[in-house]
Amino acid sequence: MKPAIVITGTGSVVPDMVIPNSAFLDRTFMDEDGSLFPNSNEVIIEKFQSITEIAERRYARPDQTSKDLGALAGQRALDDAGWSGEDIDLLIVGQNFGDIEHGSRVMEQMPSIASRVKHELGIENPRVVAFDVLAGCPGWIQGVLVAEAYLLGGMAKRALVIGCETLSRIVDVHDRDSMIFSDGAGAACFELQDGAEGGSGILGRAAVSYTKNEAYFLKSNPSNNPELDRGERLIKMKGRKIYEFAIRHVPDAMKAALDNAGVHLSEVKKIFMHQANAKLDHAVGERLYKLYGMKADLDAVMPMSIQWMGNSSVATVPTLFDMVRHEQYQGHKVAPGDIVLFASVGAGMNINAFVYRM
Repeated sequence: MKPAIVITGTGSVVPDMVIPNSAFLDRTFMDEDGSLFPNSNEVIIEKFQSITEIAERRYARPDQTSKDLGALAGQRALDDAGWSGEDIDLLIVGQNFGDIEHGSRVMEQMPSIASRVKHELGIENPRVVAFDVLAGCPGWIQGVLVAEAYLLGGMAKRALVIGCETLSRIVDVHDRDSMIFSDGAGAACFELQDGAEGGSGILGRAAVSYTKNEAYFLKSNPSNNPELDRGERLIKMKGRKIYEFAIRHVPDAMKAALDNAGVHLSEVKKIFMHQANAKLDHAVGERLYKLYGMKADLDAVMPMSIQWMGNSSVATVPTLFDMVRHEQYQGHKVAPGDIVLFASVGAGMNINAFVYRM
C-alpha cells in the first residue's frame, strides 16, 4: 500500500499571562518618523480591535522562554501519541527570534531552539536529529513539509514538529502593531505508516516565496521612538502591504495545495489558517471560496483564536489544531475521515499549505 504521513499526537501551550487591550492605554504610540498620533489611545485601541478583533493576547511568564514553551508543547504531543522522545528520529522547531530572556532583547539562536528543546526533554538518543526552520509565521507548516520529505525519503520514521515563539519580547512598545503579537507553542507528532486506516495522512501540499518586492514587508528595525537605541532591532511590519499581498496570493496557494491533493474545496471540513488578523483571515477565506464559485460559511469551517490569543506566529496553527482535535474549542471538532486544510503566510514573504485527511 502507498505510505502515508499520519498525525499521531498533538499538544500545545497557551501562556498564563492574559494581556487585555486596556493594558496599552498608557503607551506612548509613535509613527515611524517618531511623531505622536493625533488620536487618543482609546481611539487607537478601539480602531485596532475593530479591524483585528483582538481583545486580549497571551504572554509567557518571566521564567519562560521559547524553548520552555516548545518543550512543554512537544512533551504533550509525545504523550498524546504514546511515544517516548527516544523513539523519534527527527525534531524540527519552527521559530523566528530564538530564545529571549525576560527583560532582554538578545536573541539567542545558538544552539538552535530544537537542540535546546531536545535537551529540555531529556532525549539522549543522538540519532534524533534536531534543527530549526526559519520561515516567518509559516515556520510550523514548513517544518511539516520538511518532515514529510524526510519521512518519505527514508531518512526518518517518526518526527516531532513544534512551533514556538515569544514575540512579546521583541516588539516595540511605541509601535501600534505591538498589540498584535503574542506568545505560545504548538506541536504534532508525524509517523510514516504503510497504508493508514481510512486513507488518513497528508494528501497534498504547496509552498511559495515572494521576495522581489515583498522580502522586507516584515523585518527588524529600531524603535519608532528616536530617543531609544538605534542599534536595537525590533519586529516591524508594513500592515497594509501584507494585507494586500495576503488576500491576493494566499487563496491561490491554498487552492494549489488542494489541487495537488486532488481535493475539491467542498470536501474540506475545517481550515486551520494562521491568525494574522481577523479582517485578513476572513478576506482570504472568502476569496478562496470565490475561486470555486462557492458561498463561504467561515464561522463553520474556519476556527478563530486571534480574538483572545493574538498573533502567536508559528504557534498559531498547531495550537488551534490541537484545541479542535481534542474538542476543546468553541464546538469545533474533527472526526476520522475529515479533510482539513492548513495554511499560513508571513515574513519572507512565504506562503504554504497542506491538505490532511484525519
